[in-house]
Amino acid sequence: MLLAVLAINSILVVAAVLVHYELLYQMAHLTPHLHIPHRYRVLTGVLAVIVAHVVEIWLFAGGYFLMHAVGNMGDLHGFGAEVTLLECSYFSFTTFTTLGYGDAYATGWLRSTTGLEALTGFVLITWSASFLFLEMQKYWPNLGGGRSRR
Repeated sequence: MLLAVLAINSILVVAAVLVHYELLYQMAHLTPHLHIPHRYRVLTGVLAVIVAHVVEIWLFAGGYFLMHAVGNMGDLHGFGAEVTLLECSYFSFTTFTTLGYGDAYATGWLRSTTGLEALTGFVLITWSASFLFLEMQKYWPNLGGGRSRR
């Protein structure tokens, strides 16, 4: 059982990192070629990053749903008798963002997935913030090391 959980967790983390990497890579290459005002380039980046995070969260939601359905990998508590994919997505949103309301919680092997998702979410959100800051420095006046406004 441990090997199956490690394999699923590894696939989830790698898939989320690859989705994020590919989005940021494509944004870095495509953004300079967009024929829109500079301020909308940053806005496009923000929206694209949010979409990437939602995709990554749904990847983990699918993992929770699968692992819960197997039955002997753990349970999600705080929901009704039958855990749905939508409930798994709620749990994944609160875990990925490290919000963790506490109204739902994992037991068994699923606890390891929650820890990895929180760590992965924290790293990817931080990566997004760094990327967007660099984009702002490129496209917003007075942020790229020039004269500052007073």
